[in-house]
Amino acid sequence: MLGIAGEARGGANPPGVAPDGREAARRAALRRYAIMDTPPDPAFDRITTIAARLFDAPVCVLTLIDGDRAWFKSRHGVDWSEMPRAGSLCGAAMESGETFVISDACADPEVRDHPLVRGPFGLRFYAGAPLRTRDGHFLGALGVVDRQPRTPTDEQMETLADLAAVVMEQMELRLTARRSEDAMDAKLAAKDSALGQAEILAKEIDHRVMNGLQFVSAMLGMQAREAGDSGAAEALRAAASRVSAVARVHQHFYIAQNPAQSVPCLDYLRQLCGELGGVLGRPITVEGSGCDVPARTIGQIGMVVNELVTNAAKHGDRDSPITVCFGRDDTGACVLSVSDGGPGLPPGFDPEANKGLGMRVVRSLTQQLGGTLSVGPGPEGRGAAFTIRFTP
Repeated sequence: MLGIAGEARGGANPPGVAPDGREAARRAALRRYAIMDTPPDPAFDRITTIAARLFDAPVCVLTLIDGDRAWFKSRHGVDWSEMPRAGSLCGAAMESGETFVISDACADPEVRDHPLVRGPFGLRFYAGAPLRTRDGHFLGALGVVDRQPRTPTDEQMETLADLAAVVMEQMELRLTARRSEDAMDAKLAAKDSALGQAEILAKEIDHRVMNGLQFVSAMLGMQAREAGDSGAAEALRAAASRVSAVARVHQHFYIAQNPAQSVPCLDYLRQLCGELGGVLGRPITVEGSGCDVPARTIGQIGMVVNELVTNAAKHGDRDSPITVCFGRDDTGACVLSVSDGGPGLPPGFDPEANKGLGMRVVRSLTQQLGGTLSVGPGPEGRGAAFTIRFTP
């Protein structure tokens, strides 16, 4: 492996070990890049290839020093992946803090007895440029090796130093990208936590609103009973019924905390009409296709169904069925209808011209849905059917 007895150059400290605890800071700087023992990288392999081509040399290694080993992030012309740190040439280059050259290892008394110089590998030349972080720590070196002695030109050494700087720029860019990803993950986690807290708060608010509405409805009902059979009593009962309807919508509104969420509308209507039928003492059939709608529309749908079903129970025959149907037509528009088997609508009935409070509420809710309202006989030609078409 590429090792040179560099202790002679480094004095009492091994190559690259800084006094006064700076070695610990250097190793901490290396760890922040999270690059040790990572797979080969084409970007770094390209740099070692270019450096070898620059010197017309057979070997180039990009070495990072951590603890007691020198690990090759990229290597050109050798198969070794690491070596002991002690005596490594890149350690000497790192310790020098500048470009480092051994022109002829056999003529250098400090390295000529090293096994790689005297042995079959026949190392004769080394040129290295240290890898320096922005905050002044040296992490390793980009080194070129040859089996022939040579004297590099100033231009070659300057280019080698530039390539070492490119290595550090790559590492800095990847560190910045990783930190950005970590920051984004942290923000997303904080957002998810905030959304979860907001959902809990919204449910608590809805629960309190529902209880408050039920209390108001009960108070209006009590006042209606005290008013006897007067017109005021009828108005109070109507007001109590509508407030109760709003409370029922809120009771099932927890699913709509996120306005962009899709809601299974048919399931919602079955639950709502089950409770509404119990209040009215009438069975209500809910049928159609199980399609979803945006949660932001479910409140208006619930309110309009409550109004139309209540009107059907009030004006239709006691024994006539009430049917709520929901689905999509061939164009993808939502179609909501409420029908009954009662006597039907009076001749010339116009929902747009009707001044009753119930129809005004239905028209307003239809407008909020961005839809159109039409009326006609029920499915079997009997009773009345109110149909709303809207695009969710």
